[in-house]
Amino acid sequence: MTTVQRRPTNTNYENSFIKLLRKQIPGLIPPAIALLIFLTIWQLFSWIPGATLPGPIKVVADTWMLILYPFYDNGGLDKGLFWQILASLQRVAISYTLAAIVGIALGVLIGVNKTINQALDPLFQLLRTVPPLAWVPISLAALRQNEPAALFVIFITAIWPILLNTAVGVKEIPSDYNNVAKVLQLNKKDYFINILIPAALPYIFTGLRISIGLAWLAIIAAEIVMSGIVGIGFFIWDAYQNNNVSEVILALVYIGVVGLMLDKFMGWLQNRILPEQK
Repeated sequence: MTTVQRRPTNTNYENSFIKLLRKQIPGLIPPAIALLIFLTIWQLFSWIPGATLPGPIKVVADTWMLILYPFYDNGGLDKGLFWQILASLQRVAISYTLAAIVGIALGVLIGVNKTINQALDPLFQLLRTVPPLAWVPISLAALRQNEPAALFVIFITAIWPILLNTAVGVKEIPSDYNNVAKVLQLNKKDYFINILIPAALPYIFTGLRISIGLAWLAIIAAEIVMSGIVGIGFFIWDAYQNNNVSEVILALVYIGVVGLMLDKFMGWLQNRILPEQK
């Protein structure tokens, strides 16, 4: 007898989508109400006589073309918001990756070596408190070009949470793990792969998640004061210089949305790699 395999119909997909939508709706209602209340209060304040900040209705009206056409490219610095954000994200990706590599390596080093930890910890604690904007003139003086200087500002801002959390994770490895490694006579490579990294991984991901937010903040600060480079930070500064406050507000909304997406992505990645942390 020939068995006929039934294929899922569009109705099945529609039912699955409806079930998923119904499941998500209860969680979406409270933030939607809060957002509506915030926009209403903002709009009411903008109608007060003498108010200089445009309300959400005026912001949308003033920036409608930017919202509809984020992909336009007229050459030079005259680009849509998609290209501005993409340029900033590319800088963040480069510097954040370098910060993760260097931060994890140094964190492991100072975590396993008490002497190096005692020597470098005061210096790291001092440097990590320096705000991103304070690094801008130093990076410009040393590198003399806007692009490398912006990358350095992101790197030096993002590295500290990764480095310090990795070091703490290595120091907090349970003594039982180390005793087992000694009993099994694991070499340094096996100890690093099978014990040190798995045990420290939750701490490493905590540092990575904090750093992605700091890296996104740092690129905005760097681009605002560095002229001549495409990026959302420069877009904000250029709009402010031309008294386009509505464009500044629109850019802030984009920045917030992208920052939220970066944080959610890191949280998703952590849950995929460390499902027990859910």
